Amino acid sequence: MALPAIPVSQTPEEKFREYLASRSTPQRFTDPQREIVRHIFSKHKHFETDELIEDLKKAGRQASRATVYRTLSKLVDAGMLQRIEIGARTVYDHDYGYPQHDHLVCESCGVMIEFQHSAIDAVLQEITAEQGFRMDGHTLVVKGTCSQCNAAKAARRRMVM
Repeated sequence: MALPAIPVSQTPEEKFREYLASRSTPQRFTDPQREIVRHIFSKHKHFETDELIEDLKKAGRQASRATVYRTLSKLVDAGMLQRIEIGARTVYDHDYGYPQHDHLVCESCGVMIEFQHSAIDAVLQEITAEQGFRMDGHTLVVKGTCSQCNAAKAARRRMVM
């Protein structure tokens, strides 16, 4: 399921510039950071750091590896990206401009499937209310095997028999 973008009051560049300016020690919004933000938010895609670096090179955008890592960390701190730890992998996903959603992760092929379900939100609201807990957000990652990998495994079993 592809999630539609939701309306936001600022472009990702404006939002990130505002975040940098609001820090206890304000920081400049550099050209390499601008290129990284533009690239990341030009399409909704989960990505790993090395994949982003390679994509930037292919697109002819210049940013050092250190700048990419620092910018990703700041985008997470700014609430614009979500860092998802899956075993040894670190995957980034858009938080800014997209609705709250969760992920199914195939441990065979690595595909990430986004989904939303109102029952999950309702259960979380109920649990947090019972505990007097104020929820700011959540991350749910369900690990397993996707339908295509399950079908491939079933086909291999049929061939063996």
